Amino acid sequence: MDKILLNQMAFYGYHGLFPEETKLGQRFLVDAELMLDLKTSSRSDDMNDSIDYGEVYNVIKEVVEGKPRNLVETIAEQIADELFRTFNLLEACRLKVTKPDPPIAGHYQSVAVEIFREKRDKV
Repeated sequence: MDKILLNQMAFYGYHGLFPEETKLGQRFLVDAELMLDLKTSSRSDDMNDSIDYGEVYNVIKEVVEGKPRNLVETIAEQIADELFRTFNLLEACRLKVTKPDPPIAGHYQSVAVEIFREKRDKV
């Protein structure tokens, strides 16, 4: 399956279980792997035969910078739902939502959730 990749998109949201997360907010990074057939668009050179990366970014931004949620898992699932609702050509997606600076004691680079969803999961 062909893929469109959008990596390390950065947003600012107010998600989390702790009061300081919903009050102060924090950065979220999103990686999106969109699976679809790109054969037609590569031959036609027409955006109508593909998925507009700018629109993908805006869909993800609306979710991440939108209504606060408790779990990163919920954010990932909502992104998948919106992507399938918006882009008919999308067959499957893999999404990784990263919190680089969660309020957890310890030494680590980040915490993240990754999900894989297929169109048939959404029917």
